[in-house]
Formats: sequence, C-alpha cells, structure tokens
Amino acid sequence: QVQLVESGGGLVQAGGSLRLSCVVFGSTVSINAMGWYRQAPGKQRELVADIPTYGGISYAESVKGRFTISKDNGKNTLYLQMNSLKPEDTAVYYCNADITSYRGGSYSTRGYWGQGTQVTVSS
Repeated sequence: QVQLVESGGGLVQAGGSLRLSCVVFGSTVSINAMGWYRQAPGKQRELVADIPTYGGISYAESVKGRFTISKDNGKNTLYLQMNSLKPEDTAVYYCNADITSYRGGSYSTRGYWGQGTQVTVSS
C-alpha cells in the first residue's frame, strides 16, 4: 500500500521560512512526476511547483523566486523550501506523486495524494 506523508507545516510570520517534506511509503516500482499543490479556504486546489518525469521544474508565478522544490530519490522524499512567506501563501499544502506499483501480477500507474499539511502565515 503506497502512502504519502507530508510534514513541516506550521504558523510563521510574514517574511519567514518553512520547509515541507513528503515521504513516499510502500512498495513502488518507480516514482515518476511529483509536485506540491495548495488549497486556501474557499478556493480551488492549485499547483505550486512540480518535478515532471521528463522536462524541467515549473513553479506557479506567485511563488517564483521564493519557493524551491527538490527531490531526494534515495529517501523517496520531496521537499518544498518556502522563503519570504506572505499571508496569501496560507493554505493546506498537498503532495502529489505519480507512482508505478506491481501487485497481483501486473503493473499499474496512478496518482497519489498526501493528507495535507497546514501552512499559516501571519501578517
């Protein structure tokens, strides 16, 4: 059973920093694209940053220059370093991963979501 577990959220003042982590647990054949999304109250979930299977890293315009996404393949962990945080960054942050597994004699590829971690930035 594949599971994504996020950590690192919390309450921080504007201008501060946080580092989010997302660990992939379970048996996997490959971890393909990975990304961070966020959802603020009353708003739709939006992409913050992602590392695709092929191609370059992408960021939402609102976080460019402030957030950095990275991945440690050996630890099956995705990170999001968030600097110069603003009150408008307040949201629940979710990790998403496209993962290939082998079970019951066949391969399957699907997306998985973590449970989310709350980030609150006070002004």
